[in-house]
Amino acid sequence: MTDRYRRGVEIVQRLAPGTLEKFCAGRVAELAPDFARMAIEFPFGDLYAREEIDLVTREVVAISALATLGHIEQLRTHIAAGLQLGLSRRAVVEILMQSAVYAGFPQALNALADCHDLLTDVDCVGGSCSG
Repeated sequence: MTDRYRRGVEIVQRLAPGTLEKFCAGRVAELAPDFARMAIEFPFGDLYAREEIDLVTREVVAISALATLGHIEQLRTHIAAGLQLGLSRRAVVEILMQSAVYAGFPQALNALADCHDLLTDVDCVGGSCSG
């Protein structure tokens, strides 16, 4: 296990507890174990571990990009991580609304609708949501 992988695992577990096991034991890891490892090492072990911006800012970028691209399953994971790190629900709604300027209203509306439960449920992340 490389240092990059260890750092990545630590960050993933901090952002989204329980998702690493699902991913590493899932279909991608079964078909392409090296690719599954790289998917932890590069984004989380390398990029997310950099100190120039904090994890909350990184989640804001991820939420915006994923909403723009329409990748709802990953968007939901990163919204939950952002909430767990202290982003308010209102801030996430504003991020998704702002994405309409660059991604278009359909993408922003879909993101808001598809993540409605995360942005309204008091217990969305084990009771640690704010806002």
